[in-house]
Amino acid sequence: MQTDKLAVAIVDDHPIVIEGLKMLLQNEENLQVIGGFCDGESILAYLRLNKADLILLDITLPDINGMDLCRMIKDEFRSTMILILSNHTERSIIMQTIQNGASGYLLKNSSIDELRNCITEAVNGNICFSKEVVEIISRPTKNQLQGRPQLTRREKQILALIAEGKTSQAIAGELFLSPLTIDTHRKNLIQKFEVKNVAELIRAAHQQYLL
Repeated sequence: MQTDKLAVAIVDDHPIVIEGLKMLLQNEENLQVIGGFCDGESILAYLRLNKADLILLDITLPDINGMDLCRMIKDEFRSTMILILSNHTERSIIMQTIQNGASGYLLKNSSIDELRNCITEAVNGNICFSKEVVEIISRPTKNQLQGRPQLTRREKQILALIAEGKTSQAIAGELFLSPLTIDTHRKNLIQKFEVKNVAELIRAAHQQYLL
């Protein structure tokens, strides 16, 4: 029955990709492609007037990046499922889209069977990745490969206080040290973790269970 079909929207900045996906999906009994959109604003405008059950979303769009658009759609239209269909292979992008509410991530060279499988998984409330994406996210990160930095007792103490949001001045007062000494420890910690700033330091320390 027509009403049982999933209403699918395709969002990609290349019209030829949209047309290709439409042709690929037109014979799927459980799907009905309701439209193709080349930018974020047009899909948002459509969704405010119409329902889509599933969106196949690219990351690269002319007006809004797909990661942000994914979050915006999920915030406003919670029941709409989103599968990312992209050429981007960066682990951080893949993980960010999932955090932003996507039900899965596929590369554009995925097979129709992989796409079918991911759609089924999404409908069942699961998160699904194409085979290549599984390989990307299962590789160890640089931090994991390098192992944990060796910290002195004092460095662990200062790291914990930094994570609490305390300033060098406040930490110095608490530990009866000079603010300059605390700043030196802070710089050493940033260097040991090979990060750029305190926010990254805290994130890396959490990832390595040092906080």
